[in-house]
Amino acid sequence: MEDQNIGRLIAILHRQSQIFTNKALKEFSLTSAEYPSLLALYHREGQTQDELSSYLYIDKAAITRIIKSLVAKGFVIKKQDLQDRRCNRIFLTEKAKQKQEDIHKRVVQWNAFITESLDGEAYLNTYNALQKMVNQVLQIDKAQT
Repeated sequence: MEDQNIGRLIAILHRQSQIFTNKALKEFSLTSAEYPSLLALYHREGQTQDELSSYLYIDKAAITRIIKSLVAKGFVIKKQDLQDRRCNRIFLTEKAKQKQEDIHKRVVQWNAFITESLDGEAYLNTYNALQKMVNQVLQIDKAQT
């Protein structure tokens, strides 16, 4: 069991995922760091930077840099919140909306690739085991805050 380090395998998959995503999104000038924020906005547009930071488990400074980059690339705009002028809400541009399907298709190829050798049961077992690990980490994180 000692030499079966799950964390190492997760780290390898994460790094390879970043490499794959960077190549897949190069045409759009997007990076693997920017894509999760864009995906979260495709799911629910108009989130604040704090909401994105919490949802993605990315620190506030990193999300600020990511949003700044996405603004510069023309994928999002920031609008001051009408109720709380201290925060900004992030919205997709027409460019981001027009490219949504193409961007999404490129990134889902990774999941298909890494799971192609798994049958349905193995896929569900792997997914459930990873979800349990995530839940464990979130419980610790919640207890510390």
